[in-house]
Amino acid sequence: MRILLVEDDDLIGSGLEAGLRNASFAVDWAKDGQHAKLALATTTYDMVVLDLGLPGLSGTSLLAYLRSQGNLVPVLVLTARDTPADRIAGLDAGADDYVGKPFDLGEIVSRCRALVRRSQSRASETLVWRDITVNPAAMKVTKGEEPVQLTSREFGVLVHLLSHIGEPQRKSKMEESIYGWNEEVESNAIEVHVSTLRKKIGADAIRTIRGIGYVMEKP
Repeated sequence: MRILLVEDDDLIGSGLEAGLRNASFAVDWAKDGQHAKLALATTTYDMVVLDLGLPGLSGTSLLAYLRSQGNLVPVLVLTARDTPADRIAGLDAGADDYVGKPFDLGEIVSRCRALVRRSQSRASETLVWRDITVNPAAMKVTKGEEPVQLTSREFGVLVHLLSHIGEPQRKSKMEESIYGWNEEVESNAIEVHVSTLRKKIGADAIRTIRGIGYVMEKP
């Protein structure tokens, strides 16, 4: 899952970037509103974490623009202006959730997962496919009763496919889901991740669709 982080404070931004990546999100970090606007115009994100107090184009203006374009990506607003009036203004502008500074990093990660889950119309955090159970919050995978050890990239590919069950996913879309800016992607990275996943969860778990990509079929 890929997140756009929009935060101009280096200390706060670096902490959020590290925490979200440790939680298995791919993170792109924009430090001003114009940079974020360009990113949103060229890349599909699972959600946005947005500070309102940005230089140049404000977070509120960016949010209003985003919604005017019909982009319904979930947005979690972060701001030091945490009065009831500010929260109401942020939510009315199109935010899906609102957290005041200072905040707890664990709460931010949890709220991000909840917003993504809601956008995918999933009632539960746990993903289940046949005898495979995936808990994104705990980053745990089991096959039957046995734990399955996955790398963070393998885990990202599995969660992406399970979040789009029955829908063929192009390799480029899968790369966007698990790699952020400035992360080098080998030309055969997705093929390698899929190959190792098949060895760990079952050779028939992921089907190749020639010329398109991969899919996990509905049970």
